[in-house]
Amino acid sequence: MEREGETTIAAVQTAPAKPATPRCSVSFWEVTAASGVVLGFLLGLVCVYLTMPQSDYSFLKLPRNLEDLQILRDNLEIYTSDYTVQVLVGYTLVYVFMQTFMIPGTVFMSLLAGALFGVFKGMALVVSTATAGASSCYFLSKLIGRPLIFSLWPEKLVFFQDQVAKRKDGLLNYMLFLRLTPTLPNTFINVASPIVDVPYHIFFLATFIGLIPAAFVTVRAGIALGELQSLGDLYDFSSMATLFLIGVLSVTPTLISKKKKE
Repeated sequence: MEREGETTIAAVQTAPAKPATPRCSVSFWEVTAASGVVLGFLLGLVCVYLTMPQSDYSFLKLPRNLEDLQILRDNLEIYTSDYTVQVLVGYTLVYVFMQTFMIPGTVFMSLLAGALFGVFKGMALVVSTATAGASSCYFLSKLIGRPLIFSLWPEKLVFFQDQVAKRKDGLLNYMLFLRLTPTLPNTFINVASPIVDVPYHIFFLATFIGLIPAAFVTVRAGIALGELQSLGDLYDFSSMATLFLIGVLSVTPTLISKKKKE
């Protein structure tokens, strides 16, 4: 009998971590809060639009390819110097909105920042807005994201939760590694982090620092936007290898400390 009890206890101790049971519905107040976030973004964009001069703004749309982006760049250049605040606020609202609601195409927004503001100002803009958007997505997911994450990425969620549980002592290094390498999609990280109990301060630091290398590559490419033939030109082998090397270096201290403990 004692052996059976010991076997049962051992099996429980070695069982992999399981995600919490999903709550498959959202309450009225949660839907109301999410709707309020959408309404806030829309009101902000309306205010920006009303403060701009009367003109034909048919070019204003989310770019879906390089041709759309070049048209948007050519038209916004006219307003950037005279209406800098409005362009910055509008850009920020659109970028954060896209990040918050997982709308694809933020890479085009990063290219646009380089085309309009140059490398250093463009990088500051992209890193700050991307971090704000990721943070907004983090808190929105904490509010209503559980059913979504369990339905879209159940296997990835189990893997992520298991890895987070194993790396509590070096979680910042691990999150930096994820941001710097394509191990897990950034969208998934934004939505899943609050579900698997990644503390916000670690999420924020890893996001802010980890986005800098990729932002530099994208923003710099935006300066020579006319020379890009496809998005594949952004991340050649050398760029990807560099980002992966930086990611490996970010987790090296954690691996060394684990070996010392052993």
